[in-house]
Formats: sequence, C-alpha cells, structure tokens
Amino acid sequence: EVQLVESGGGLVQPGESLRLSCAASGFTFRSYSMSWVRQAPGKGVEWVSTISSLGGVVYYADSVKGRFTIDRDNVRNTLSLQLNSLKTEDTAMYYCAKSPRTSDGDWPRERGQGTQVTVSS
Repeated sequence: EVQLVESGGGLVQPGESLRLSCAASGFTFRSYSMSWVRQAPGKGVEWVSTISSLGGVVYYADSVKGRFTIDRDNVRNTLSLQLNSLKTEDTAMYYCAKSPRTSDGDWPRERGQGTQVTVSS
C-alpha cells in the first residue's frame, strides 16, 4: 500500500521560508517521479513541481519558479520542497504525490493527506 505522509507546514509571514517533507513507503520510491501539488482555499488543485526518479530532472510551475526547490533522498525515501520568499498567494494545502507532472485541475490518484501552509502578516 502506497503511503505518503507530509510534514513541515505552518504559519509564516511573507518573505519567510518553510521546508516541506514527505515520507514515502509501500513502493519502490527510487523508481518513480514524484510531485507536489497544492490547493488554495476555494480553488482547484494546482501542480507545483515534479522531480524525476533519480532526481536529475525537475520542473516548476511558473508561479513558484526561482522560489521553490524540490529534491529527494532515494535512500531515506523522502521528498522535500523548500519554499523561500513566500507570498500570501502561496497559502494552500500542499500534497505530495506519487505521480509525474499533472495538469492543473487534475488530482494525482496517489497522494498524501497534505500539510497546510499559511502565509500571512
């Protein structure tokens, strides 16, 4: 059974940083691309970032490019997302997903329960 458990969310002020983590189990982590998606209050799901199975290729949504960094540890089976220069519009529930890149509006089938990020002054 695929299990994805996110952590690291919280309440921060604009301009601050957070690091999200996702602990993966139940599948061969190093064999799959992994992604982060988010859902802001009252909005649909938005794809944020994807990393290839071995970490050599990464993709970012334009809205986070240059501020967020995705990485993975294929020994510890963890996925991370470093969020820098946070903006109020980054407020959302963030989900780790066993998935390649998805389209906005499409929920990855295998995902965690999410971790809340709130950016507010």
